[in-house]
Amino acid sequence: MTDQEIRQKAKELLDKNTISGYSEAYDVEFHYMKPGRARYPFQYFWDTCFHVYTMTALGNQQMAKRCMQSLFAMQREDGFVGHMLFWSRFTPTRLTDIFQSRPSVKDFFRPHMSALLQPPIAAQAVLRIYTYDKDISFLQQMLPKLKLYYDWLATNRDFDGDGLLSIVSYFEAGMDWKPSYDQVLGFSPGRASAQHFVKVVYVDLKNYLHNYDLKKIYQANNFLVKDAGFNTIYVQNLQAMAEICRLVGDPDAVRYEKRASRAIQSILDIMYDEEDEAFYDVQGKSNKKLKVLTPTVFFPAIIKGVPDEIGRRVVERHFFNKEEFASPFPIPSVAMNHPSFNPKESIYIWRGPTWVVYNWFLHHFLMEKGFKDAATNLVQSTKELIRKGGFREYYNPFTGEGYGAHDFTWSGLVVDMMNMEEGLSPEAVIASSKESFT
Repeated sequence: MTDQEIRQKAKELLDKNTISGYSEAYDVEFHYMKPGRARYPFQYFWDTCFHVYTMTALGNQQMAKRCMQSLFAMQREDGFVGHMLFWSRFTPTRLTDIFQSRPSVKDFFRPHMSALLQPPIAAQAVLRIYTYDKDISFLQQMLPKLKLYYDWLATNRDFDGDGLLSIVSYFEAGMDWKPSYDQVLGFSPGRASAQHFVKVVYVDLKNYLHNYDLKKIYQANNFLVKDAGFNTIYVQNLQAMAEICRLVGDPDAVRYEKRASRAIQSILDIMYDEEDEAFYDVQGKSNKKLKVLTPTVFFPAIIKGVPDEIGRRVVERHFFNKEEFASPFPIPSVAMNHPSFNPKESIYIWRGPTWVVYNWFLHHFLMEKGFKDAATNLVQSTKELIRKGGFREYYNPFTGEGYGAHDFTWSGLVVDMMNMEEGLSPEAVIASSKESFT
């Protein structure tokens, strides 16, 4: 499969997974891409934002706009947006996921949102669209919605006043079954089991019985984690909010910059471990470091404002370590020498296999910080995964075998990696798309 064929197949995949319709309840047309046609049929928060990156990398800014507008169409008056939007199918594919929404019989018969979050990458997605089409009116339309959303996060999920956000479920980080969380529920390091499933679902059940009242959830302290990846994305998006405000002449840019600076300092003070040279997830309320090496130990290194020397130390110590993350097909979702590591297919995902989204995120850092050979190798490895296994949900880090959902849209992020590697400007991408896909 040539590079152009990868691009073409990514475009066909997004087109095939696109859902459009009209909601009478919200009096709005909706558009989104299913991450996987059977397993993941809903609109998901950060999945939609990933699709924006792939769509713009393929030159389709207009559909990217429609998807972001749909993502915020159900936004509550207080600013909250859930991690799943149920537009035309109102019950989840897995029965236990019912506990991820507020108790409501009516929601079985109408469009609604879940009560959980996903990593808040929406501001970057909106800014990405603007980078490609320079439509200031789109920024002006989306900014009030984004303000409500990021202000809700700061007000409702910064429980400890340190500028960092806490998640209240395994599933809010977007990296389901992440092994660093196991010790919060009393598990020793090791592979996941049916007992994990029961305890993790029980967390959601207790939140459900609290009607997702965040004050009660915080007081109960059943599961509170400040995730390094989640908070990295939060900081990046506060910085993106400041940039959007500057572009439209909104003085609130200063407010979001201050929030970002506060969060960066807390990441350095609370999450960074100088001896291990890693950024760890921490358990709230105690801020106990959850010392498991997953790819999110690298994430804060890419934040503007984190000292370059710290970022380089983290990458040089762990990324190139053949016992940790330097697998034949990187980046495994937990260090290979950790007891939880399982490179094969399992319902307990994010505990060993390689996910393209990790590669995409780290590729930006490697390119920007001068690790050119490593960045190139990561792109080549990711393309080889696509060639070997197609667009799959995740892959074996040793063999490259594809696992999980087929025709999985996240793997289309390889196109954005390819464009960045080739140094393609937005103008060049748009011109190329007109030539290639007409």
